[in-house]
Amino acid sequence: MLQGVLRSFSRLPLPLIHALGSLLGRTVYLLSPSYAARLRENLKQSGCYASEEGYEKLLKESVAEAGKAFLELFPVWFGNTPEKLVKCDDWDVVEKAKAAGKGIIFLTPHLGCFEISALYCARIMPITVLYRRPKLSWIEPVMNAGRNRLQLAPADLSGVRKLMKALKKGEAIGLLPDQAPGAGEGEWADFFGRPAYTMTLAGRLQASSDAAIIMAFAERLPRGQGYHLHLEALDGEVAPDGLNRAIENLVRTCPAQYLWSYNRYKVPAGAKPRIPHAD
Repeated sequence: MLQGVLRSFSRLPLPLIHALGSLLGRTVYLLSPSYAARLRENLKQSGCYASEEGYEKLLKESVAEAGKAFLELFPVWFGNTPEKLVKCDDWDVVEKAKAAGKGIIFLTPHLGCFEISALYCARIMPITVLYRRPKLSWIEPVMNAGRNRLQLAPADLSGVRKLMKALKKGEAIGLLPDQAPGAGEGEWADFFGRPAYTMTLAGRLQASSDAAIIMAFAERLPRGQGYHLHLEALDGEVAPDGLNRAIENLVRTCPAQYLWSYNRYKVPAGAKPRIPHAD
């Protein structure tokens, strides 16, 4: 029943869905002090603005974009096919990696419409995406139904084996590189000037498979015009410090569309907080 409602909602025009998303974002920001405080703190820390007026403008835009990011999930999952919503001028980056006979690790931060990036790729090539099971069990069937064009790998040892198997076959995988990993699965590295527990999985998979690494960002276009998928190959190993620098550089190209409300700086259960270096 819920999926039926969401499928009906997904038929609405994308400009209307984004307008409703903007309203939703502002409403949640006003009604949830903890959400609003985290969003403000993370955005303020980032320095992705040139003045106090710039910060205030970026804050308003970020609040609206966060609402769009939530509501657009349903047309992305259940509505129009990705090829009708996405344009991509950088696909030659993927073809070059494929021609070299390499698997591909797509790194898609919480920026823009990160869900549609993998779905767009899936229409052209097999892709296995690492995902973390939601805390609310009723959400998982909806999420899985929307991602039925993808191969899904749970964020555990079995999922990592599935990712490695795909890379050895020369296929693609997808990771959220700025998702806080569990204890023992990351290292502390600065992210916009603050220590953030950062995944080591991307580097380990790349080292084991010699896969190509491609940063992916589906920019949300204004007035519901769709998305522009940007792809950029990264050279060398992806250690946590370098990974965070690459994400920062990408976020600075479109800071309003980063999910600043995400609890990027949490200390995972069982992980030791980073001890500041003595001067």
